[in-house]
Amino acid sequence: MGKIVGIRFKPGGKIYDFDCGAFVLEAGDPVIVETEKGLGFGTVAVPPRPAEKQDRDKQLKKVFRKATEKDFRQREKNRKLEKRAYGYCLECIKQLGLKMNLFAVESTFDASRLTFFFTADGRVDFRKLVKMLVKKFQVRVEMRQVGIRNQAKMCGGIGRCGRVFCCTSFMEKFEPVSIRMAKDQGLSLNPTKISGQCGRLMCCLTFENQIYQELKATFPKLGKTVRTAEVTGKVIRLNVMHNRIALRVSGGQEVEVTIDEIIG
Repeated sequence: MGKIVGIRFKPGGKIYDFDCGAFVLEAGDPVIVETEKGLGFGTVAVPPRPAEKQDRDKQLKKVFRKATEKDFRQREKNRKLEKRAYGYCLECIKQLGLKMNLFAVESTFDASRLTFFFTADGRVDFRKLVKMLVKKFQVRVEMRQVGIRNQAKMCGGIGRCGRVFCCTSFMEKFEPVSIRMAKDQGLSLNPTKISGQCGRLMCCLTFENQIYQELKATFPKLGKTVRTAEVTGKVIRLNVMHNRIALRVSGGQEVEVTIDEIIG
């Protein structure tokens, strides 16, 4: 193995390592690679790098060739097939009365297999549906039920921030998100304000969580009594980003001070 190149099959999707072989590749180059399901159309996401010692034991698939005009035509043909399969599958779902939400269809590069992605509240008996699809398209059919976050990643869209979904544009995998992160960042706990288009807690809560934890470690804990040169009071609120805390002093009044003013 000489060099390893990182290939991505979908925008924002996971990057897979392949044996570059003798090909001279740059980031953005379209390539045809060997996969477990046959040949696949991908894009160079990470330029070739020399294989290191820990890489030599890996059994990597190889880059088959650089993509040609014929490969682009095949990809366009596959997209038309996916569109037809999507429409026909929706008709079958309605006819069979299945409680499932079909949202995407993907074809292998050689069009020998169609994968239908859907969400559902529970298990779905789609055996009749598969038979109808196989009879119609004469290819192997796979039904794949995924979670709502994966649906958002595959379909894409615009978030409340006005930018393309993080999961679609650059995130390779989902990190656990908890309501505790929203509390630590002083955000409103209203579900409509801290949830993404998928209905789950926004992934971006994880991006700043570590820095909030590090900054809060330098602050006195809520409920602790502290004093400054002018007042003594109990900590009732933290403003991590502005390096300030709110104190409740005698008489029930609230006073804001900076961390630098605390003397004990």
